[in-house]
Amino acid sequence: MLDDAELATQLAERAGAILLSVRESGMLSLKALGKAGDATANQFLVHALREQRPDDGLLSEESKDTDERLGKSRVWIIDPVDGTREYGEARADWAVHVGLAIDGVATVGAVALPGAGVVLRTDRPAAVPPAPARLRMVVSRTRPAREATEVAAALDAELVPMGSAGAKAMAIVRGEADIYLHSGGQFEWDSCAPVAVALAHGLHCSRIDGSPLVYNQSDTYMPDLLVCRKDHAEAVLAAVKALPQQVAA
Repeated sequence: MLDDAELATQLAERAGAILLSVRESGMLSLKALGKAGDATANQFLVHALREQRPDDGLLSEESKDTDERLGKSRVWIIDPVDGTREYGEARADWAVHVGLAIDGVATVGAVALPGAGVVLRTDRPAAVPPAPARLRMVVSRTRPAREATEVAAALDAELVPMGSAGAKAMAIVRGEADIYLHSGGQFEWDSCAPVAVALAHGLHCSRIDGSPLVYNQSDTYMPDLLVCRKDHAEAVLAAVKALPQQVAA
């Protein structure tokens, strides 16, 4: 039987291949493509996890949630297409998330970046490249949060617009950026696998007040997220704390 990390990796990679195949068919409009991709990848991932890990809980963005997972120690948390718009536009900054939370902690996972031909995984961490003299902060390419832009200004960090949450977090892992600060609200499937991978690579992951990220909650909403190198965390958290109350609220 595959171990958890290998299973997550194979599923993320194969779901990514399915999504590329759906898109390359060229038969769907942008809106229909996003829906078809989500549904097809979700069906594959859910069926595979039910077969391979029948005793574990499961939470997916694209499946109806139930209370059944709340009594489980091990819960798979998946996002079949993170960055549906970017997927439909044939950009590289979208992802497939397959994560495993154990007792509320993002522990094992894989993030596929099919548009870039890359899968990052918890069991094969690599050294994160050193940061440049001027830090780079990834932000939403369509709606950058005010908190992020204010913190970037305080740190004199360069803003780097990017698509999906998974792509942003993996940009830190890959050394393409240095800080991912998000305050616009997400859900557990947006960050579980990316956080597991980032932690495995020795990065700092927390809420933007420094408190831990906790998964497999009855309310799957997660207000904010910080992923960065550990040596930058103190400065980023201090910059967040120093924000005017109306900005930080």
